[in-house]
Order: sequence, then structure tokens, then C-alpha cells
Amino acid sequence: MEDIQTWVSNHKLTTIGAIWASTIGASLAYNTYIRARTPLKPSLRLIHARMHAQALTLTVLSGAAAYHYYEKNSGRSKQDNTING
Repeated sequence: MEDIQTWVSNHKLTTIGAIWASTIGASLAYNTYIRARTPLKPSLRLIHARMHAQALTLTVLSGAAAYHYYEKNSGRSKQDNTING
């Protein structure tokens, strides 16, 4: 698990891009094959897929920002403890 966290920490933009691309693919597949009984135009499917990917990407970016903030503050408090104690 720590190896995955290290890789994600070093490749943040690649991770976010991969999540975005996989969400586009999953949403298109869902709208094409699962919801086939309500046919949509391909352009509308693409718009929906982009909206789903954008929402998930914003969620992931928010989580990455929170993780970065937590990581930065916990690192700073560790340094303060070693200097003071």
C-alpha cells in the first residue's frame, strides 16, 4: 500500500489523468450498453461522460489537495517536535 501511495504522490497528474480517462470510458460504456433501453444520441452520451469525468476529477483533485495539506502539516509538526523535544 505504501508503494502505491509513493507512486501516486510522485505522479499526481498522471494519476488524475488516468482517473479522468477511465471515468470517460466507464460512463460511455454504461450509457451505451447498460442503459440501451433509453437511446441517446452519441453527442449527448459524450457530453454526459465528460460531465461525469469532470465531477469525479474535481472530487479527486479536492482529495489530493486535502492529502497534500495533511501531509505538509503533519511533516511540519514532526519537525517542530524534533526541534523542541
